[in-house]
Amino acid sequence: MKKIIILLIGAVAIYSCSTDLENLNQNIKDPAEVPGESLFTSAQKSLVDQIVEINVNLNNTQLWSQFLQEATYTDESNYDQVTRTIPQSHWDAMYKDVLKDLDESTKVIEATTYTTDALNALKPNKLLINEILTVYAYSNLVETFGDVPYTEALNIEDNLQPKYDDGLTIYKDLLSRLTTAINGLDTSVESYGKADNLYQGDVSQWKKFANSLKLRMANTLSDIEPALAQTAMTEALTSGVITSAADNATFTYYGADPNTNPVYASLVLSGRLDYVAGKTVIDIMNALDDPRRPLYFTQINGAYVGGVIGQESTYANFSHFSEKFESATLPGVLFSYSEVEFILAEAAARNFTVPGTAADHYNNGVTASILYWGGTAADATAYLAQPEVAYASAIALSTATMPWKEVIGTQKWLALFNRGMEAWTSIRLLDFPIMAEPVDAVSGYPNRYTYPIVEQTLNGTSYNAASDAIGGDTAENQLFWDIND
Repeated sequence: MKKIIILLIGAVAIYSCSTDLENLNQNIKDPAEVPGESLFTSAQKSLVDQIVEINVNLNNTQLWSQFLQEATYTDESNYDQVTRTIPQSHWDAMYKDVLKDLDESTKVIEATTYTTDALNALKPNKLLINEILTVYAYSNLVETFGDVPYTEALNIEDNLQPKYDDGLTIYKDLLSRLTTAINGLDTSVESYGKADNLYQGDVSQWKKFANSLKLRMANTLSDIEPALAQTAMTEALTSGVITSAADNATFTYYGADPNTNPVYASLVLSGRLDYVAGKTVIDIMNALDDPRRPLYFTQINGAYVGGVIGQESTYANFSHFSEKFESATLPGVLFSYSEVEFILAEAAARNFTVPGTAADHYNNGVTASILYWGGTAADATAYLAQPEVAYASAIALSTATMPWKEVIGTQKWLALFNRGMEAWTSIRLLDFPIMAEPVDAVSGYPNRYTYPIVEQTLNGTSYNAASDAIGGDTAENQLFWDIND
């Protein structure tokens, strides 16, 4: 009997210790559930970080837009996507850190009853802004990869092997979702407030951003779906797009890590000297006596010198980013007024029905870019007076089959400096300016990111179907909207 009592006491003691240990393992400092607003903030920052990133492990589009050239390690300048698994990094950032957080934010906000009627009144706008950023992220994935998981994406609890949907079908659905979100925004009510580092909760600004995104997506489809593109453009312009630099979608970064601009992290915090100016951009800007050269780059012995694309380039011998890009608080740009003007210039040149002429919008885009980076109105006027830059004379001087593509494409690309993703998309859409062939290129010009290698093993059936559908998982394969050479 004594032995039984001792065993019972021991069992109780073990149970008590186990319970105490379980309690010790509970994190009493962190909330059990993350607020939807915090998830939105996290998703927004992850999105902008990935879009503006220049780290060769995460985003190679500034190299492929030939704004930059690697100083020592030249794999990525030579179009190598595999060594550092760049597509996997972008895929993970967009699906896991952006889209999944936005999805969870939406679920939490929908389920939350706030403490006041005033706070509850903000819910619809918050949900619609989540939807707008979701459309932005998915449109980027389609523009980057082509066919991607969409209808079966994000539900990782039930489906770890989602199918890939047709890129054009996704894109059309995204335009429809974006239209619904725009029409649902209530500009008389605020939204996220300080949790929003793009527009501080200003819904009227979010509406302009969403319409500008709709304009951009319509323009991307203009070669293959002109009727749809025209309708979407008209709707976006009627509802109201970005009309000045004050409307730019710029993310606020701060002076302390980890909330600094990723460009600052690569240029300063890393302690490395990895990038010089690319010869392509330097040669074009030199030929045009572009007033943005000192705003973008440093001089070497009184000249602007770019590194040969794909070739090692000793840092001290070539121009590199100007001092402004070494600022921790350099804003991250998702959309700008100058980009809107260049899109409208393209639309007018295509004979789409938009207000104004191609020349007017072209001039506005060039001027807005120069002013944004710190130039003057006089700089812009003098620049636009040059025969190689003035719209009509530049068109006459061009030997391209479609001269407007060369003239608008070159200036749009220059205005998209430090915005690798959009510059790369513009190059593929307009086929100008012509990129130099890297000295040790491992492929032709990369028209897309190849699918992450891990997809071949973890989601093989869906991967193989997607690869077959787009004509092969190769870098040179042109996406559905990129129909010209």
